Amino acid sequence: MEKLTFADFDLPVKILDVLADLNLFEPTPIQEKSLKPILSGRDVMGIAQTGTGKTLAYLLPVLKTWKYNKSGNPTVLVLVPTRELVVQVAEIVEKLTENTTARVIGIYGGKNINTQKLLFDNGCDILVGTPGRVMDLAIDNAISLKEVQKLIIDEFDEMLNLGFRPQLTHIFEMMKEKRQNILFSATMTEAVDEMLDEYFASPVEISLAKSGTPLEKIEQTAYKVENFNTKINLLEYLLKTDTDMSKVLIFTNNKRNADLLFTKIDELFPEQFDVIHSNKSQNYRLKAMKSFENEEIKGLITTDVMARGLDISDITHVINFETPDIPEQYIHRIGRTGRADKDGKAVTFVTKKEETLALDIELLMDKELKYIDFPQEVKINPKKIASEEETVIMKNPVKVKLNEGGGAFHEKKAKNTKENWGGPSKRKAPKKFGANRAQQKSISKSKRKK
Repeated sequence: MEKLTFADFDLPVKILDVLADLNLFEPTPIQEKSLKPILSGRDVMGIAQTGTGKTLAYLLPVLKTWKYNKSGNPTVLVLVPTRELVVQVAEIVEKLTENTTARVIGIYGGKNINTQKLLFDNGCDILVGTPGRVMDLAIDNAISLKEVQKLIIDEFDEMLNLGFRPQLTHIFEMMKEKRQNILFSATMTEAVDEMLDEYFASPVEISLAKSGTPLEKIEQTAYKVENFNTKINLLEYLLKTDTDMSKVLIFTNNKRNADLLFTKIDELFPEQFDVIHSNKSQNYRLKAMKSFENEEIKGLITTDVMARGLDISDITHVINFETPDIPEQYIHRIGRTGRADKDGKAVTFVTKKEETLALDIELLMDKELKYIDFPQEVKINPKKIASEEETVIMKNPVKVKLNEGGGAFHEKKAKNTKENWGGPSKRKAPKKFGANRAQQKSISKSKRKK
């Protein structure tokens, strides 16, 4: 059977020329399956493993039918969860529309909102943004969402995980009901199902594999490791002995541990690694990603801010330095390698406490991780970091009975006990500083008469 090409999509010649310049000629399965449902105008829910080309899967059919809007208000809105994805998707849209009159703008939080308002002076056709900043600009009337005909939500489940549900709900209410909703993600959750039922009209589901299925071309292995510091020793050993580890993305579970790991690794491999997370400035993050993409550095240490949708080419290894708390995050992490029909490798370090998390991942994938024996050459460091220290629990706490003395339940001293004076007429004569103003005046008058 002859393979389908993008020319068979009946795309505008201007877009086909751009795809050819990018050396893209044949659609991936998700791109092939998405074309007709999206062109039909019905709501669409696409489920496909990360790295399969979801961005072009929704952009190509949308751009095929796009028309210039004289009013200058966006007719296409693409919502993504992170700043990095805004930059990446906006660049792809700009590239695909470079030979057209489409006005493309990408917006996200962390930048001066007044400066971003100026971007819309000449109008906007396709808007790419994070939910929070899109909502803020719409509330300030810098943009109008009333003319949006196609709403695209990329990584819908991650947006809900990040707490964007109120902003999404607000954005839905700002748009007219008659629009096409296109949603794509690598995983489905109950929260996504609830939103689909509430806001979208019986979306057509496009699925290449069940939610949570990893790409088969990614080799997945794991090591059982004593603790955080021993993981550093193991990572050092692998980086020095495995010559294939030339472009490595390393995940931790939080910013503090990312910084801690970077400090240690930078001592062992000076200027060969960098670290990015949400506390880093946008310019710093983009600069680090560019250095990693261009192989100016060997590796990047990060949190799950890098786990979604980012397309950095030729990552040889993804290392889960810490096992993710949420099983679906594992799927997104390892999807940074093995992209564009290339093989990839994912390595996970698992402590005793993380074994349950690893089991949850195996249940989600319906596939077991391949455990490798811990290398004898690697030294076990017994020293634990603060988060690994066990909480001290008192075995026999002292019980204090009420009204039997001791603790906070002791009898009050006589001078501190309240007395029932029986009403104003039976109260004791007030002291000078405790008397009210009227009583003080009457006392002073009687003294003067005497």
